Amino acid sequence: MKTHVKNYLSLTKRDWNGITVLLVLIAVALAAPFVYQWFTKDNTINPNEFNLAIAQLNKSNPAFTSKDSKTSANVAPFKFDPNTITASQWQQLGLTAGQANTIINYRSKGGKFYKDDDLKKIYGITPVDYKRLAPYISVNSETIKPKIMVELNSSDSSKLTSVEGIGPAFAMRIINYRERLGGFIAKEQLKEVFGVNELKYKEIAPQVRVNVRRIRKIAINTITFDKLRLMPYLNYKQVNALIEYRKQHGDYQSMDDLRNIAIIDEQILRKIEPYIIFE
Repeated sequence: MKTHVKNYLSLTKRDWNGITVLLVLIAVALAAPFVYQWFTKDNTINPNEFNLAIAQLNKSNPAFTSKDSKTSANVAPFKFDPNTITASQWQQLGLTAGQANTIINYRSKGGKFYKDDDLKKIYGITPVDYKRLAPYISVNSETIKPKIMVELNSSDSSKLTSVEGIGPAFAMRIINYRERLGGFIAKEQLKEVFGVNELKYKEIAPQVRVNVRRIRKIAINTITFDKLRLMPYLNYKQVNALIEYRKQHGDYQSMDDLRNIAIIDEQILRKIEPYIIFE
C-alpha cells in the first residue's frame, strides 16, 4: 500500500524541471512592473512651459481664443435692435462669427424679430447668450412695420412672394395647401402649411388678410371620393366613411348627420363645417 502511494506521489526529474521553469516564469511576471518603474520615469509637465505654449498658439491663431474669454474681456454691451445691427456689431456683443452669420442669413431671407425673446429662437443662440444680451435688446417697431397687405385666397405666387418672409417655395406650399383646403377662413391656418412655425407665422401674419367669401365650398352630397380625399382635415378612412354613409342613408341634411359617423370626432367636424354645404 505504501509503495503504491509513494509511486503515485513521486515526481520524475522531468516533472521537477517543469515546475522549476513555471516558478521562474511566475517570479518574472510578478517582478516585471517593479523593474519597469525602476528604469522608467514619468514625464512631468512643466506648468510654465505649458502656459508659454498656449500663449504662443493664441498669438499665432486668434481663432483659438475661447468665446468665454472674449465675452469677459472684449465685450462692450450696448442697446441694439436685432433687426438692424451688422455682423461685426453682433460680434462686438460677444457672439461668434458663426452665430452672427446665422442671424444675418435669417434676416436676409426675410426673417424679423418682433419681440425681444425672438432672439433665443435662433439656432446657435444659447440660453447663456440670450440672458447676457436680453437687457440690451430694443426692437424698433418701425423696422418691422409691414409694407403691404396680401389677401391669401386670391393671391398668386408672385403676389405672395412680395410678403416679407415668403419665398417661391413657401408661396407654392401655401397655394397647394389652399387648393386642397378650399381656401383659408383664418390666417392662423398658415401654421398648418409645412415649414411655417410660430416664428415664421408671426413674421407673415401682419402682412396678410383673409376674405372668407373666396373659400370654395364642398357639396357633401355630390362630391366624389377622389375630390373629398384632398381635404387635409380628413384621412382616408374618414373620407371613405362619409361616402359609404351617404350611400347607405341618403343625402346629408345637416352637420348632425355627420355626427353619426363614429370615426369623425367633434374637433374634425368644427374644422370642416365652414367648408360644407348641403345641396
